[in-house]
Amino acid sequence: MLRSVILAASRSSRIERLVETAPLARGVVRRFVPGAAADDALRATGELVSDGLSVSLDLLGEDTETPEQAAATKEAYVELLAALKGADLTPAAEVSVKLSALGQKFDEQLAYDGARAICAAASEAGTTVTLDAEDHTTTDSTLDILTKLRTDFPTTGAVLQAYLRRTEADCRELATAGSRVRLCKGAYKEPESVAYQSALDVDKAFVRCLNILMSGDGYPMLATHDPRLVAIGEDRARWFDRSPDEFEFQFLYGVRPEEQARLAAEGYTVRIYLPYGNQWYAYLMRRLAERPANLGFFLRALRSKR
Repeated sequence: MLRSVILAASRSSRIERLVETAPLARGVVRRFVPGAAADDALRATGELVSDGLSVSLDLLGEDTETPEQAAATKEAYVELLAALKGADLTPAAEVSVKLSALGQKFDEQLAYDGARAICAAASEAGTTVTLDAEDHTTTDSTLDILTKLRTDFPTTGAVLQAYLRRTEADCRELATAGSRVRLCKGAYKEPESVAYQSALDVDKAFVRCLNILMSGDGYPMLATHDPRLVAIGEDRARWFDRSPDEFEFQFLYGVRPEEQARLAAEGYTVRIYLPYGNQWYAYLMRRLAERPANLGFFLRALRSKR
């Protein structure tokens, strides 16, 4: 119930304005989003890389409605990748891209062309790209574009959401040599017909998908903050005789930094998903929906405005 309420709030412009204008709320936001500008992202990336962590940067923005907006997003990524290379932050830092930000909802060819340009820029910078997953209506399109991109950019990563009922089959399809696959639980509001609804069912699905990826020939990227699932990931790595450079753990920026440091100190690759940009509100609400306990931070911050 609380998760549904939070996801509904993500579509409320009134609550968004309240969060934007509450002084302490802005400080809490910075815990999860380092800033709006590329310079903010580069600063945070440099700090993380110096701590022995890898990074995947995401320019926030899903509401692209015009070709001009799509072109601006593409150019922003190209410029970011050049800046990462110039700062000697690649290959430790890659980028994550939502195809909706490149126009997928109204022109799939435009989205593919934009993603291809970003992949080319990433290759030039000595790094790669991961295509983010969004709601289930985009999954087929995203995987089709992924297949085309991998023809020339084989390291392009996929993201699969364990709560979708189709994902076990997608894992089997993508657990191939050289295939980078990020597995996460999923954060969009989906109908029961396509997605598991209970936390227990989602966790079970995550483990089944994890087993498929770990037993396959690809490169699994386990994106979870759940201590039980992290422990299962460590166990399965031993079970399937995977060395620390044959898979990785991924965490959201600002979430469980002590665990990030622990895993890195034990020799695992730990990649931090680092979002930046002006369109942070919907992203932040989905993170709260994933872990409603974080809501307390925001409620206390918002009270300060009264």
